[in-house]
Amino acid sequence: MASSPEGLLTIQDFIRWGASRFNAEGLFFGHGTDNALDEAVQLVLHALHLPPDLSAAYRECRLTFPERGAVCELLERRINERKPAAYLTNRAWFAGLEFYVNEDVLVPRSPLAELVEAGFDPWVGSEGLHRILDLGAGSGCIGIACAVYLPEVEVDLAEISPAALEVASINRARHHLEERVQLLQSDLFENIGDRHYDIIVSNPPYVSTAELVTLPEESRKEPELGLAGGETGLDLVLRILRDAPTYLNEGGVLVVEVGNAAAELEQRFPDLPFLWIEFERGGEGVFLMQRDQLTEFNPLFEKELETL
Repeated sequence: MASSPEGLLTIQDFIRWGASRFNAEGLFFGHGTDNALDEAVQLVLHALHLPPDLSAAYRECRLTFPERGAVCELLERRINERKPAAYLTNRAWFAGLEFYVNEDVLVPRSPLAELVEAGFDPWVGSEGLHRILDLGAGSGCIGIACAVYLPEVEVDLAEISPAALEVASINRARHHLEERVQLLQSDLFENIGDRHYDIIVSNPPYVSTAELVTLPEESRKEPELGLAGGETGLDLVLRILRDAPTYLNEGGVLVVEVGNAAAELEQRFPDLPFLWIEFERGGEGVFLMQRDQLTEFNPLFEKELETL
């Protein structure tokens, strides 16, 4: 167990010290928190078995010697291992919901949370909404959140990685959604069969080959399978664009996050009617397209895939 520096007594002392150490060591933040202080709060409270929303009134409580050691050990692991905090605590939040995560899945952080919380309004009317596909589901956070916020909807989670599906299964059970959320091991649409959906939502791998090697060490702790999108970042996105209309109901929509690959996508298809969604809480690179639009431009997607 790590020893505690002299003079640190209270919860607030260790939060301040941890944040200072994180900044001094040049850690990267972006996996659930965007600054050293919030990350220190998350880790200190986790080490103390306290809730993340602990009232500030308890910040001046003093720690026992064993507690000080446990806190220091976890903070030092964050520095030495350069793992995102979520992998050290096995906890992450998406759309206000808590999820189990490990190194088999990406840490949830998509701006799609805001869209899910709103029930896809105003882009999709909830009336008549019956089935949603979370394509490339990873931890299952997007699809499970859809099931929570849209309690009349059935959701399928499609994911190629068996290890990621195990994580999604844990999260499905945690939110008591076994009856409405199904798990499918599938390389994109490969094993979807004859299922059809009102919404297909996806946060696929979209990091280009060049960008992949520049990622901070914390991001490189995440599974490459969930990040690598090929030379331009669009390998899987193009397959989704081509195949999605086959699995969408009449009037259905496709919602995809492409992040930094958005510019490349628009450059390749300057005449396509991508609807880029704006988020109040920040985030970009998420487009929406209707089934009829996808069908109309299907030959273009097919042609681009032939060049890969």
